[in-house]
Amino acid sequence: MKTVKGIVAAGHYETVKAGCEVLREGGNAFDAVVASMLAACVAEPVLASPGGGGFLTAKPNRSDPLVYDFFAQTPKRKLNSGETGFYPIEADFGTASQTFHIGMGSIATPGFIKGLYAIHRNHCRMPLQTLFQPAIELARNGIEINPFQHLITTIIAPILRATPEAFEINASPQHPESLISEGERHCQPALSAFLDILQHEGERLFYQGEAGRQLVDDCRDKGGHLQMEDLFDYRVEIRNPLQYSYRNAQLFTNPLPSLGGTLIAFSLGLLASHSLIRRDPGGEDGLRRLAQTMRLTQLVRNEHQLSMDRILNPEVSKHFSERLNKGGISTRGTTQISIADAEGNLASMTLSNGEGSGYVVPDTGIMMNNMLGEEDLNPTGFHQWPPNHRLASMMAPTLIVTDDGSSIVLGSGGSNRIRSAILQVIVNHLDYGMPLEQAVSFPRIHFENELLSLEPGIEPSIARALEDEFPRQQQWQNKNLFFGGTHCVMLDRKAIPSGIGDERRGGVCLSV
Repeated sequence: MKTVKGIVAAGHYETVKAGCEVLREGGNAFDAVVASMLAACVAEPVLASPGGGGFLTAKPNRSDPLVYDFFAQTPKRKLNSGETGFYPIEADFGTASQTFHIGMGSIATPGFIKGLYAIHRNHCRMPLQTLFQPAIELARNGIEINPFQHLITTIIAPILRATPEAFEINASPQHPESLISEGERHCQPALSAFLDILQHEGERLFYQGEAGRQLVDDCRDKGGHLQMEDLFDYRVEIRNPLQYSYRNAQLFTNPLPSLGGTLIAFSLGLLASHSLIRRDPGGEDGLRRLAQTMRLTQLVRNEHQLSMDRILNPEVSKHFSERLNKGGISTRGTTQISIADAEGNLASMTLSNGEGSGYVVPDTGIMMNNMLGEEDLNPTGFHQWPPNHRLASMMAPTLIVTDDGSSIVLGSGGSNRIRSAILQVIVNHLDYGMPLEQAVSFPRIHFENELLSLEPGIEPSIARALEDEFPRQQQWQNKNLFFGGTHCVMLDRKAIPSGIGDERRGGVCLSV
C-alpha cells in the first residue's frame, strides 16, 4: 500500500503543487504551507500578496494548537480624512455588486512577510531557499490565467486599472491596452526578483529596507498613513485559539481580536439546542434555522461590536437563543490553504490582501492591501479606526477534532461570507453526517442586511416558504465565489488523508 506523505487543498493548482512538492521532498505541513502561501501570491495575486496578511491555525504533532496572527495593523498616526488618498470602486459579482475603497489611504501595515518568517523559525525544517523556489520560478516563467482567475480579474478590474503601475503588472501580453485574459500567460518578473532577494536578505528587506522606505515615502506624498515606525514595530502575535465544544467535536479557531471565530462559535451555540440530526439538510426547517442564526449573528455583531468578548457569555447566548426560538427576528478577497501531513501536523491558513489598494511598491511587483477600505473591517465607518490596533478580521482558519479521532482543517475566503461558509460546512458534516466532500459542495445560503441569498439546488418551493420571514431573496444561477471557498483536508483516526478544494473558488486538492 502506498504511503501518503500528506494532503494539500487550496484555491489554485500551482498553490497546491508547491505544497505537495515540499511534502514529497520530506518537508512537514508547515514547510508546505510556507511554500504554498508564497506560491499563492503568484498564482492568486488578487487574493494573496506580500502586501497583505493572514492567520495560521497550527496543530504541531503532539502539541497544543496555536494561532499565528500576522494580519494587518492600523497605522500609528491618522491623517484627516480630507488629506487621504481614499476613494470607492464598484466590484461586480454578476448577480450582486459590492463597493470597496482603495487608494494610499486604504493601506494598513502588512504582516505577511513577518508571518512567513515566524512560521519558518518555529515549525519548519527545510531551508527557506527551498520553500521560496516554486514561487520564484512561477513568477519568472508565468502562469496561464485560468477561468477562475480571469473571473476575479473581471470583478475587480477597476482596481487593476486604478494606477499605471497596477495596470502594467496585469496587462495582456498580446493586447497591452487590455487586462490579461483567460489562457494568457501571466509573468511577474519584478515579483520574482523581489522574492529572490527576500529569501537571502530576510524580512528586514521589507520592514527596514529599500522597499519599506519607498512605500512610506509614497504614503507621505500621496495621502497614506504609514510611517517607518509602523513597519519597524510590527509584531506577529501568537495566541491560544478559541476552543469550543459542538456536538461530538472540539473546535479550535481564530480568537479575539479577530471576529470570525467568535461569531462562528456564537452561531454554533445558537444551533446546539436545536437538533438538526437526521433532518433534511435542504429542507425548510433546517434552512430557516440557519438563516435565523445568520440574522442573529449579524445582529449580535452590530450590538456588541465594542464588547465582542461578551458574546460567548452564557447570559448573552441565552438571550439570543430565546430570540431565535421565537423566530421572526429582524434586524471580502481572501484565499484558504489547508494541509495535513502523515506525522499528524495540521495547518489551516487564510490569507488576504483585501482587493488591493491599486498601489504597487516600485520594483517589487507587490500590490499593497486596502484593509482600511474594507467595509466589514470598519463596521463603525471609515476613518474611525483606532491607531496601532490589529484589525478585527472575519478570517477564521479552523481545526476540528472529533471524538472518533478524526481531525479536519478548514477555513474560507469571502469577506463577510466567511463565517456563514465555515458554519455550513461544520453543520453539514457534524449535524447531518455528510462526508467532507458533500459538506463542502452542498448548496449554501447567506443572510446579510435583510437579504437572503440562495445558491442553486435549493428547492423553489422551500425558498417561497421562507418568504414569510425572509421576503427579500436573491436566487443565484450558479455556485459562486460570493459564497466563500472552504478548502478542507481531513485525517481520519487511522491517519488516512482526504480533502476537497471548493469549486466556488477554483479549489484543488492533491495528496502525495
